[in-house]
Amino acid sequence: MSEGLRAQKKHETRRNISDVATRLFIRNGFEDVTIADIASAARVAKMTVTNHFPRKEDLVFDIRADFVSWPASLIRDSFFHDTRELYFEALGAQQAIVGFSGPAFALMIRESPVLTNALHEMHRERESTLIDLLVARHPAEGVPPVLAAAHVATVLRVLFEEVFNRTIEGEQGIADALWPVAEQAFDQLEPVFGRY
Repeated sequence: MSEGLRAQKKHETRRNISDVATRLFIRNGFEDVTIADIASAARVAKMTVTNHFPRKEDLVFDIRADFVSWPASLIRDSFFHDTRELYFEALGAQQAIVGFSGPAFALMIRESPVLTNALHEMHRERESTLIDLLVARHPAEGVPPVLAAAHVATVLRVLFEEVFNRTIEGEQGIADALWPVAEQAFDQLEPVFGRY
């Protein structure tokens, strides 16, 4: 088997396990589903599940790496303006990275302390990544770049939670409704942090 085919099969296995686990979690509750249940339903060994997903909550947050590194990994010239642009692109496309999911998925997370804590941890990791990026770009400035990154990360977190809450409430047209709120949030930051 070629490396390309092997990588594709690995990706398909990972995707299948994650999809099966999510369906089980939504139906039965995160805490009530075991790794053995997931392995059986996905028709793989338990070790295959844990090789792909070391922690049970990783099965839910399979976008964790992208979530944490976004937007830092995509920022080109301007930290603030690139982040703003990326956010509105993701909002318009209703991407999971800014909080979009089905109501059942969002409610599953809300009802699980483990998943809620994991989501908070992802937000903290994203903030740390943004801080590291900005401090590396402006090492002589001390605290201001740390504050800039923390404030931008907070705006991203608050907007994510707004999408999440509105999803659970069954609201329609969330992206359109949130757009002016998000514009206001970034406008408030720009006078102080736009230079980054």
